[in-house]
Amino acid sequence: MGKERTDRTTDATSKASGIAGFLLAGLGATTGTLVWAPRAAFSINGGFEGHARDLSVLFVDLPLIAFGGALLPLLAWTLTGRLTRRPWVALLAAVTVLALGTWGLTQWWNPGRQPDPGYGPGI
Repeated sequence: MGKERTDRTTDATSKASGIAGFLLAGLGATTGTLVWAPRAAFSINGGFEGHARDLSVLFVDLPLIAFGGALLPLLAWTLTGRLTRRPWVALLAAVTVLALGTWGLTQWWNPGRQPDPGYGPGI
């Protein structure tokens, strides 16, 4: 009877851990996309009369940033959870990795911004 009870407890704990991991992955993907959007707005709109439009930010950068944002906290959650067996430490590690990844994204990823066509060498 005691073994049956611990199996149920283990199943509930692993199910809660899996749900928390997927929630962290969703939070990471959402955070990455929200940080990406204002920086990519110029490339999507193209500036004055759309002369600098670069839609590769939608087809290449957005999926990579959303995937990386989902993968980083999930990977940190899984590795830390297996090493320490304490969910609060795994949560702290996942949130820290997400914050550092977001900071790294804002420092590293800068889509190209060409000047408006009116700012040339002059007449």
